[in-house]
Amino acid sequence: MIRSTLFGTVAFLALSQVATASELRGVALEMFKPLPSTTPSVRDNPITPAKTDLGKALFFDPRMSASGVFSCNSCHNLATGGDDNMEVSIGHAWQKGPRNSPTVLNSVLNEAQFWDGRAADLAEQAKGPVQAGVEMANTPENVVATLNSMPQYVEWFKAAFPDEADPVTFDNFAKAVEAFEATLITPAPFDAFLNGDDAALNDEQKAGLELFMDKGCAACHNGVNLGGNGYYPFGLIEKPGADVLPPDDKGRFQVTATADDSYVFRASPLRNIDQTAPYFHSGKVWDLKVAVAIMGTSQLGEELKDQEVDQITAFLTSLTGTLPQIVYPVMPAETASTPRPSGEIVR
Repeated sequence: MIRSTLFGTVAFLALSQVATASELRGVALEMFKPLPSTTPSVRDNPITPAKTDLGKALFFDPRMSASGVFSCNSCHNLATGGDDNMEVSIGHAWQKGPRNSPTVLNSVLNEAQFWDGRAADLAEQAKGPVQAGVEMANTPENVVATLNSMPQYVEWFKAAFPDEADPVTFDNFAKAVEAFEATLITPAPFDAFLNGDDAALNDEQKAGLELFMDKGCAACHNGVNLGGNGYYPFGLIEKPGADVLPPDDKGRFQVTATADDSYVFRASPLRNIDQTAPYFHSGKVWDLKVAVAIMGTSQLGEELKDQEVDQITAFLTSLTGTLPQIVYPVMPAETASTPRPSGEIVR
């Protein structure tokens, strides 16, 4: 059957039929893609073991922040779903950020980074929090000075960027972090199902997948990351309350200054979604089932039945994957020339 939606024409299986696993897979493969079996390549940044090892150290090193307290892992904790499981992140001098922290897992597969898509790739994204006053509150110059003060870091940068005369740069800092983050791919039962394993999903998850396509969720949450690849108004049919959609955060409008982008956000990627509460850019919803129900009313204009919410949520649990084994890095020691930490708030 064919269903016409606000977003175009979407093929789906009629819920009145009993779909076989292969039929369900056939329709799903028109909307989704399994994760790649190897580390994805990134533009203008060849990924090498030396670069990913360097990026891992930088990702975990709190000395990349002005205070010496916050690292990339502080807000994108690899042990808790790649985010910090807080409404909004806590940063420099215990200031609160404006939005919920997205997961870093599989983020290399997103079309753009941040809720408003203001960074084109992970290298650009990596530079933002380092310099943001409410996050790591550092400067490119101080980051480079910190790295150059530790001979081991200098050697690691030379190994990661062997063709450069002066490899310790802020750009290369960002490229190394990007290379490491590109390895954070989490294959899940849903990928096994897409790749032909009928038993990878249980019956409730298969029913939820069918509903996910039937109801139109896949119109925004599609592709390899089930999201992360398009921009949509939050409250397309019915705006949620101000507690969920704060009126002072206009989303992509803050990037484009275009009226049509008011309250428009990048579709959230749904992989590992059951590990990354609270939900939405505001971080105000802690229960995944509540989040699913809100999406039904606000985006689809439909009050989902309790059983439908349960089944869609069950499907979403099939997107939780296995994180690559991460060994916590041993980082270089400070020297006498390493810049000292500062908690000063610079306005």
